[in-house]
Amino acid sequence: MAEGDNREGGGVPTAAEEEQRLLMEDVTVLDFDMLCSTVALQAQKVNNWGKLNSENEDENLVSEKYDYKYGEGVFRMWEGEIVYDCLDDRHIALQSTCCPCYRFGKNMKQAGFGSCFLQASVHLILVVFALSNSLAFIITKNRCFLYLAIACTLSIVTYMGFHRMQIRKKFNIKGSDSSLDDCIYHLICPCCTLSQESRTLEMNNVIDGVWRGRGDTICVGGFSKDSKVFSELTPPIVVSV
Repeated sequence: MAEGDNREGGGVPTAAEEEQRLLMEDVTVLDFDMLCSTVALQAQKVNNWGKLNSENEDENLVSEKYDYKYGEGVFRMWEGEIVYDCLDDRHIALQSTCCPCYRFGKNMKQAGFGSCFLQASVHLILVVFALSNSLAFIITKNRCFLYLAIACTLSIVTYMGFHRMQIRKKFNIKGSDSSLDDCIYHLICPCCTLSQESRTLEMNNVIDGVWRGRGDTICVGGFSKDSKVFSELTPPIVVSV
């Protein structure tokens, strides 16, 4: 009896525990944000390959450029392309097209760059000035209104491009490192660019300037030596407070 009790309660694993160990033996769990960070880092190294003499110099250059601190070394990416993926979230695309002032203000609140009302109001005032001066030029043919319309348009582009740059730098989002490119995106494709920024903030649960991430994990591996390799996304666990 004593030996039987020792087998049940001792260090010998049960059949269920042994089966669980075999199932999870070849499975590796990856965090989705860390996977994106790894991809972005590899892309950075490929882009700088011709400028570096060795792999050590590559690592030193990246470290000096971004001045890593604890918790700030994660690289992220924009959600989708500007034009090709603008309809991935049709609700956001519709808001960015029909009511860009509200969408821009909401983005700024999520990113921690001021209140939604204030940012939306500034955007709306600039848009109204640009449209009214354009209409006045069409009616009166006075070039002063044309110059004012161009100035207001450039102000909108600069204002939105500046905040796109701020979002990139704050959350370490990889992409173009040029502020001029950010302004050009808002000049050529303002709705698509705004939609990309909105998708990035919404899908990664950015609230009041805090990047919470998707919370997904990726399991890579197999259940046994004979099974196929699988990749599975696990949704985050919702905890009620």
